[in-house]
Amino acid sequence: MKSWIKGEAMAYRPNAADPQVANALSFAGSELFKRTFEEGMAMVEETASYLDGKGRAESKLLPSKAALAYAGESMRLTTRLMQVASWLLVQRAVSEGEMTTDEAGKDKYRLGAREICRGRRAENADLLPAKLLDLLERSMNLYERVERLDLLLYTKEAAPVAPSVHHQFNRLQAAFGAAE
Repeated sequence: MKSWIKGEAMAYRPNAADPQVANALSFAGSELFKRTFEEGMAMVEETASYLDGKGRAESKLLPSKAALAYAGESMRLTTRLMQVASWLLVQRAVSEGEMTTDEAGKDKYRLGAREICRGRRAENADLLPAKLLDLLERSMNLYERVERLDLLLYTKEAAPVAPSVHHQFNRLQAAFGAAE
């Protein structure tokens, strides 16, 4: 085990010989992560400001069908952004040595609520305010990017088992017959 000292706190990280661990560590300290983190946190702030201010006023002016769609879509929006923010904070903890990549790869720290976050847009969504529609689209794009990163960094796919030469030869023989 290798210890990393950050300030006065000390965290332990496993050997980065495992390519998946190395990828997660590399990503957590990358410029891409920093930009994604800043974008995600800025979108959380922008959304909170909108929903608590102008969005609240706009929602009161909507017809009842659209008001129901507004309520559902604003909940989907906040769920989506909270999932992204939580995932990004876990990656920052990995970057700062406060959490191992093994811990970060546990289900409870992975991107979740896929059914809600990726769900079909509500009926009457075309009646929603333009700003909410913009936030919904941008948050979905961000969620999809983070979802791809989550899968890339933490999904352990079984390596395909290569068939033996003998097995392949038998298949060829069966397909083309024995040489005479």
